[in-house]
Amino acid sequence: MLILFDIDCTLVDTGGAGMGALNEAALEIFGSEGPPLDLAGSTDSGIVRGLFEHFQLPYDEVLEEKFYQCYLPKLQRNLDDASFGGRVLAGAEELLNSLEDDGHTLGLMTGNIERGAVIKCAHYGLSEHFGFGSYGDDHWDRNRLGPIALARAEAATGKNFQPDEILVIGDTPKDVACAHAFGVKCVAVATGAFNEDQLAACEADRVISNLVGFEI
Repeated sequence: MLILFDIDCTLVDTGGAGMGALNEAALEIFGSEGPPLDLAGSTDSGIVRGLFEHFQLPYDEVLEEKFYQCYLPKLQRNLDDASFGGRVLAGAEELLNSLEDDGHTLGLMTGNIERGAVIKCAHYGLSEHFGFGSYGDDHWDRNRLGPIALARAEAATGKNFQPDEILVIGDTPKDVACAHAFGVKCVAVATGAFNEDQLAACEADRVISNLVGFEI
């Protein structure tokens, strides 16, 4: 199977390191942190577009890249700061190892821009599990990320994955919607901002409390 993972609150909890970096970058680039950020399943590029709208600025690709150039070193600094208390979530590393041992293909499907995803995975020692994915800078609309991840998976492996051979694992209703948008199932894990009842209500195909002992 092809199994596509979200990162934040699915595999890792950065302890607010990512939120802090985004807020700091907004303050530096726009002069204010702007409105409270909704990070639960959002894409980084969607967040930045929301900041443009909040500050009544036209979308500017150059300014968006300037924002990321500001954000990324702050993200790395915060991840390296033990006071944030970031961690790999219980069961995550064991699950990744087990899935690989069983011959499954693993990838990412995350709202992080690719450079941010690389920084997070490297910091938490998860990089070796993921050779491809789709990211928040591929498209601001998370529901457009599934076909991108699939195309990259097939290019990387030379395999053709049918919808019943693909599974998304994430922690938000947006992960569920993203999976269903390209016709595949989603396992929703209640390790983020949404509890099991809320995830079931958004029609996740399976809901689990955490990744400990999880089996496909």
